[in-house]
Amino acid sequence: MHPKRKQKLFIILGLVTLAALAIGLTLYALRSNINLFFSPVQIAAGEAPVSRTLRAGGMVKENSVARDPESLDVTFVITDFVEDLEVRYSGILPDLFREGQGVVVVGQLDGEGHLTASEVLAKHDENYMPREVADALKAAGYSPADYSSAGGDSTPKAGSASGGAY
Repeated sequence: MHPKRKQKLFIILGLVTLAALAIGLTLYALRSNINLFFSPVQIAAGEAPVSRTLRAGGMVKENSVARDPESLDVTFVITDFVEDLEVRYSGILPDLFREGQGVVVVGQLDGEGHLTASEVLAKHDENYMPREVADALKAAGYSPADYSSAGGDSTPKAGSASGGAY
């Protein structure tokens, strides 16, 4: 092999090694920043990781919102009409948050099956429901008619409205 070819081969191998290392480090760094979506059924089945940031969604269960009069602490239950998940949140809730509405919460699951939320995202308008929440409700066996009748007229119906609700 000629010395020039040998030099080119080492340069190419070096570049491939550096590219592989850069891709590997990038994927490793992004792994901890991924927030996966889980429904209350999946969380109850133990599919959700404990003490890791995740997103959970469903409908706010009627008569489940309890506010602490001394602080901004709120507890409420989200449901996919099969399983319930208790959520604890400390902060100001979005203006559109209310019982019977679809929400997505971002937080960490504790060992007892409660979610400590760092962020609560409420629905955008009457016809919008996050795709993840609509899919989770469908997977649980509920159609849009089922959960529109469960919460009255104020309950969101599954739709495909666009425009970035959250």
